[in-house]
Amino acid sequence: MTALTLSTAAASGLRADAIVVGVAKGAKGPVVAPGAEAVDKAYDGALAGILETLGASGGEGEVTKLPAPTGFKAPVVVAVGLGAVPEKDDTFSAEALRRAAGAAARALAGAKKAVFALPITDAADAGVLAEGAALGAYAFDAYKENGKNGKDAKNGKAPLAEVTLLGGKPRDAAYKAALARATAVTEELNRARDLINTPPNDLYPEAFAAVATAAGKEHGIKVQVLDEKALQKGGYGGILGVGAGSAAAPRLVKLSYTSPKATKHLAFVGKGITYDSGGISLKPAGHNETMKCDMSGAAAVFAAVVAAARLGLEVNVTGWLALAENMPSGSATRPGDVLRMYSGKTVEVLNTDAEGRLVLADALWKASEEKPDAIIDVATLTGAMVLALGNRTFGVMANDDAFRTAIVEAAEEVGEESWPMPLPEHLRKGMDSPTADIANMGERMGGGLVAGLFLKEFVGEGITWAHLDIAGPAFNESGPFGYTPKGGTGSAVRTLVRLAELTAAGDLG
Repeated sequence: MTALTLSTAAASGLRADAIVVGVAKGAKGPVVAPGAEAVDKAYDGALAGILETLGASGGEGEVTKLPAPTGFKAPVVVAVGLGAVPEKDDTFSAEALRRAAGAAARALAGAKKAVFALPITDAADAGVLAEGAALGAYAFDAYKENGKNGKDAKNGKAPLAEVTLLGGKPRDAAYKAALARATAVTEELNRARDLINTPPNDLYPEAFAAVATAAGKEHGIKVQVLDEKALQKGGYGGILGVGAGSAAAPRLVKLSYTSPKATKHLAFVGKGITYDSGGISLKPAGHNETMKCDMSGAAAVFAAVVAAARLGLEVNVTGWLALAENMPSGSATRPGDVLRMYSGKTVEVLNTDAEGRLVLADALWKASEEKPDAIIDVATLTGAMVLALGNRTFGVMANDDAFRTAIVEAAEEVGEESWPMPLPEHLRKGMDSPTADIANMGERMGGGLVAGLFLKEFVGEGITWAHLDIAGPAFNESGPFGYTPKGGTGSAVRTLVRLAELTAAGDLG
């Protein structure tokens, strides 16, 4: 992980590989952003003009490098675009700062230390800049020659090792708290990214459960793992049915973080399909290559619970990881089979590639037995949601409109794009089965909403519940942008952590 520090020293006197400054897009050309005044002065106030000559506009994520002024101990200045100049107060949004810091950190891969002279007006700004830098510096190189443990990879560079935020007050309690929060959240989010990026031959249900168990011991989280025998004894037909075709047996993992001062209890439930072939309803060619990411929901839940423990939040948080590998074989569940779920309901499986809702259904009912104040499930559930919202936005469905709104607002606050989606009751009829209580498929149109309605059937009566379909933003198949890398993104981790914080503060429900 990138080390994060605060400093009030002069930029010119700090030894580093680069000084990072912000530049915004003004009406008449680039404008140097607050925080870089000393650097601009060293260029005799001509930094904006020099950057314009070099082709910089201040557009979001744009990176321009130039030699540092005479007398600076850092040899290079890196100007990163913040986007348009704010209309009022010259105050950039938290997400603009986060993305700029991420873009700069990515551009400085291979460097040991960088000084960020970006806009900081308060501790909150320091926190988001720290988040952006730590997330932007992320790299997954464990499988590259000489790439493990942060060494230079054969085909790439090691992540930026250290970031010093200028303008951050190292002795101020609020600034120290903001930096500590950013460190905890980004370390766990990056751990989720590692899990998502790990090949499925190394990350199968038992291996994922082992990672959770080790983290529990490290951070004082109680971990319970139900293996295939315990699942069979307990009647978890959904999880067992999905995992029936694989040599890698399924698991249900419970992580319990408890606070002695807690008055509320949140349950997070994550879809953990460590590889999804589609089962007997095999995915077509071209759709299998990234299916290691189908456990992104479980990774997000795992990371959020550990982050809550590290932050010492005054709320009880239980995470449920529904882990299985969906493979075709002679023992695999067939289209037309009927599964008896943990709740006692029966499900006719019409399509074995609609497996995520089956493992989640068992975990949701189990989570409901503890009567938490709210349950939030997270899943890469449907391609329909990607068609509806694209690759950067997750859908939010809920059985309570106010709760759905609160989640969307929390996501926006931490910089994650989401959109409220309905649960139209008329779509429920399409899942009627002549054989079982319900089918795992319904109408094709509105398929993401149909999946949400299926999950709703397995939430205990009277429990507030929401479903986050992160199928779009969970895995980035295009190039990196801002603080988002190619590959696993850790989508929904920050939203879940923020919801836990709001609950602890009594500001959520």
